[in-house]
Amino acid sequence: MGATRWVSAATRAIDVLNERVARCSFWLVLILTLETALSAIVLKVFDIGSNAFIEIRWYLFSAIFLFGSGYTLQKNAHVRIDVIAGRFSRRAQAIIDIFGTLAFLFPLAILVIWMSWGVFVDSYMSGEMSSSAGGLILWPARLMVPLGFGLLLLQGFAEILKRLLFLCGAGPDPLETGDKPSAEEQLADEIRRAQQNGKEGAL
Repeated sequence: MGATRWVSAATRAIDVLNERVARCSFWLVLILTLETALSAIVLKVFDIGSNAFIEIRWYLFSAIFLFGSGYTLQKNAHVRIDVIAGRFSRRAQAIIDIFGTLAFLFPLAILVIWMSWGVFVDSYMSGEMSSSAGGLILWPARLMVPLGFGLLLLQGFAEILKRLLFLCGAGPDPLETGDKPSAEEQLADEIRRAQQNGKEGAL
């Protein structure tokens, strides 16, 4: 029981971390929208433009995407094409998720972190600037990549632990979404209904 509590506490801590980071990044959507509108107004009214205005949008969009990826995985909201897996039992789906995380998510995330960290260090040490006139310093953007994938890697670890707890009967179903079926389940239901209607029409 002690080990189970520690594992549950670890998954909750990772969930809280990614949720707080994501909720902070939500505000970047508003900032991005306001910056885009203001830069368009300034350009139209005062005929003043800068590459910095364009690059800050790239930075903000990157931050929203990278810092929200772990939270999206936590909510099981990444794009999934599992019409076939949706027909399996919850235990089978948990095993498939564990395999997919270990075989695909972990290697990709670790590779990106390893490769991007060196790029960030070189950029920071050299004070790398954008090659565009009036552009921004680049190391903050370089840093976002390993940080974002680090959060995704942590969440992947938490999701594996949740599924192991579920398989051992010591935790809830991590795919449970309440009364509302997931998008994948809705799609699978629609396909089954279409197949049934097709069979009835043939009769």
